[in-house]
Amino acid sequence: MSTVAPIPVRTPLPSALAGETVVVVGGTSGIGLAAGVLLRSVGARVVLVGRDPERLKSALDHVRASSDGDDEAVLGVAGDGADEKVLVSAFDQAGQVDHLFVTVGNAGGIAPLGEADSDVLRASFESRVPAAYTAARVAATRLPAGGSLTLSSGTVLVRPFPGASAGLAAAGAVEALTKSIGVELAPARIRVNTIRFGRTDTPLLRSAPMMDTDEGVAAAGATWPLGRFGTAEEAAAGALFLMANNYITGQIITIDGGETMA
Repeated sequence: MSTVAPIPVRTPLPSALAGETVVVVGGTSGIGLAAGVLLRSVGARVVLVGRDPERLKSALDHVRASSDGDDEAVLGVAGDGADEKVLVSAFDQAGQVDHLFVTVGNAGGIAPLGEADSDVLRASFESRVPAAYTAARVAATRLPAGGSLTLSSGTVLVRPFPGASAGLAAAGAVEALTKSIGVELAPARIRVNTIRFGRTDTPLLRSAPMMDTDEGVAAAGATWPLGRFGTAEEAAAGALFLMANNYITGQIITIDGGETMA
């Protein structure tokens, strides 16, 4: 019989995150950066992890300016979040971490099977899977009972299109990890979930052809069931929901504006 106490019942609202510390891997832009802003708005401490030092500095300034400017409540670690040493350093700098949110990946690897060799598949995996696996390893030993790990995947898994096999395989691996890691860490009362994000208005989306202007994004989003693509804040709010609710684990939730039902 496990000697670990049950996770306490508390309010599942984001206000429960006040005073807690969250490490965000991929926190220098898009959904990760939006999560940092939202977390500070409810009183959480934030540690942003990103590979580009200049982007990291800009992200730190942005998150601090969005709240009270408290430098001690917003920390940054420059490095690859898939590198276990970098992630451990982030935990060490924070002192105490309650939640870990990993939002990494890219839009690469889109190619017909005849053109997508093993290097394309390997690059797709490298952009997403190692960061998820490393996060799980660190979470297993460093998160407290009641802590959570939130990963990210994409709607391509349920709405595949020609040429997406490499990216789909990588996202599918993350979702499979969610279930297996969730089972393994449940006795330690650490929760594991993944958000399946749909099209979201982020710098990554705007790097795609025909998406580099407000007009292009609006025109493409008009074909969605809700008439537009989601904002980074709407997507990031799902991560706060999963962190705050102590009775959700092993789940894949979808935030896509109805894309997968159309």
